[in-house]
Amino acid sequence: MRTGIATFPLDYGRCPRWLFERMKRLARGITIAIVEEFGPEEFLKRLSDPVWFQSLGCVLAFDWNSSGLTTTTLGAIKSALFSIQDEIGIYICGGKGATSRKTPEEIETYGISRGFSFAPYLVFASKMSAKVDSALLQDGFQIYHHNFLFTKLGNWAVIQQGMNPLNQTARRYHWLGGPKKDFVEEPHSGIITQKRVRPLNLTAKESNQNRQISLEMTQGSFKGLIKDVTLLSRRLTDLSKIRKLNLPGDEIIPQEPSDLQDLKFDTPYITKILFRLTEEKPKTFETLLSQKGVGPKTIRALSLVSEIIYGAKPSYEDPARYSFAHGGKDAIPYPVDRETYDKTINTIERGIRKSFVSLREKEKALQRLNTALDL
Repeated sequence: MRTGIATFPLDYGRCPRWLFERMKRLARGITIAIVEEFGPEEFLKRLSDPVWFQSLGCVLAFDWNSSGLTTTTLGAIKSALFSIQDEIGIYICGGKGATSRKTPEEIETYGISRGFSFAPYLVFASKMSAKVDSALLQDGFQIYHHNFLFTKLGNWAVIQQGMNPLNQTARRYHWLGGPKKDFVEEPHSGIITQKRVRPLNLTAKESNQNRQISLEMTQGSFKGLIKDVTLLSRRLTDLSKIRKLNLPGDEIIPQEPSDLQDLKFDTPYITKILFRLTEEKPKTFETLLSQKGVGPKTIRALSLVSEIIYGAKPSYEDPARYSFAHGGKDAIPYPVDRETYDKTINTIERGIRKSFVSLREKEKALQRLNTALDL
């Protein structure tokens, strides 16, 4: 199974009530069937695979390639499982917009009512996954949807989505984690997409030296750090000219600012954050990122100082790949993974047959599955 990223056209439509109610019933049946046969941990693992998740959304009858598949499918699953969450051992928090910001509160509530001692760590995992996909992976997509799922054993998964109004696309981020998750270095794997960008990618292994120097700067004096930031601000105009000459071809959408001189890092707010960091002196980059107030601009400032002044270049490669399938018939971008392919189909088929819906609805769901496989 893969966890990672998927990109889709941005959709502003609404799901009809009649369709949403049917999606809930079918989602409930498929989830129960999978949990009974494989267990709740396996269900989280499957949801964290963007290909499997997309297949599920298609079977539930939502648009196969729209951003709404994410929000509506997860909304249907959360609503369908709420009354049986203790029975199946899966808890779902968060959602779209304002609901996403209430995720930590929902996790804390479950921790108190169910006696989950690991709840504080889950709150940390929820916040960190959102921070990583907005601050460490600066790809031009603003997070607006965040669902956090977890089991009674403390294993968890995150499915969140960001939008880019400029190119009218949305990008979905999948996480799968447990008690010892690495939040910094390549937390996603098997990442897939239809459009690539040119982000600041501090999650890449190639960015390790850049992250390390960024951390070391916060462990030094504030005077030395702010001196470097001031020097960087003076050099941004020249840097912008260099970046313009080195932009990639049309097949990649550049997300890095074309005019870096417009970025201002010597503002009172950034100065305040940097001062607090040098006072607290975080021991790890994860701790640095988790600090209150540390966001994309603070991370960008530290990264640019590390690159321009100390020569530690970060990765600007998009971790997403063009594939949106189990493979290609002509082995492009890679040969078909037959085992995973068949497992995906068989699992969803068994879930449909075991679901508590009418025979006619089961037949329609199987037809949608076959149609999705032909796309």
